[in-house]
Amino acid sequence: MNKYEAEFSNIVRSFRKKHMGKGPSKITTTFCKNWVICEMEGNLSPVEKFIASADDGKQMLRAARTEMVKDMYRKNRPVEMEAFLKCNFVDLFVDIDIDRDFGMSIFVFDEDIQKKFSN
Repeated sequence: MNKYEAEFSNIVRSFRKKHMGKGPSKITTTFCKNWVICEMEGNLSPVEKFIASADDGKQMLRAARTEMVKDMYRKNRPVEMEAFLKCNFVDLFVDIDIDRDFGMSIFVFDEDIQKKFSN
């Protein structure tokens, strides 16, 4: 991760804490063309881990963690990300593996972030 990717990770963590009450414990960010790919570990709260101990709880939690996160970004435009990258947020793709507590978010922007911030 270069310094820009590391700073983007901090912005994601801060955004999640602000809007969800908890951010991931570890984020690794990669800029790839107009995508920003964030691999996230330690996403689940103790209550969510308890819910995930039941089979139907896993599916419910996965649905909530994917759809609710996307909805959160729709309702709360990530202006901090846009200001940092100096371009516009377009879309977000999210998935999480509940058993591993490992998630991925792919942020799509309207410019080539990789080219813009390559060292």
